[in-house]
Amino acid sequence: MTTTATRYPQASIEADPDIPAVHIWRDFAATPEQLMRAHTDPELFRQWIGPDSIPTEIDHWDCRTLGAYRYVGKRDGEEYAFRGTFPHVGENRIVQTFCWEAMPEAIALETLTFEDLGDGRTRLHAVSLCDSFEGRDAMLSSGMDTGIHEGYANLDRLLAR
Repeated sequence: MTTTATRYPQASIEADPDIPAVHIWRDFAATPEQLMRAHTDPELFRQWIGPDSIPTEIDHWDCRTLGAYRYVGKRDGEEYAFRGTFPHVGENRIVQTFCWEAMPEAIALETLTFEDLGDGRTRLHAVSLCDSFEGRDAMLSSGMDTGIHEGYANLDRLLAR
């Protein structure tokens, strides 16, 4: 259980012990509106998402309730494509599906919330509900932590500009 007194200057990535889900908490020196824009504007999203070694190209981006997306990371002649839908995009909350195209059977339902902590700081809490415990564990062992830590460091720099 987190509280606003708990601080997350680096991402905390935790497997839920009861359901096949991953929780991520991270605090940013930004307003909820700034974080929301960084997650919904395709040009901004492209600049910070993922590990530094895999540049991202946006193939399709319709970030609105009932919209969809697809983006592709490329490295050393290989492509890593991700796609999903946005069942809900609200003021401080995004609900999206997430699928790595190499494993189309493993779809996660993700909910991102942006909590205003005051003093120009916002907490991101992401929950990824996976199709199974095996799927969740595969996600956790995929190197996603590198992408999350490097991506959020890039997001920090983007927000500082």
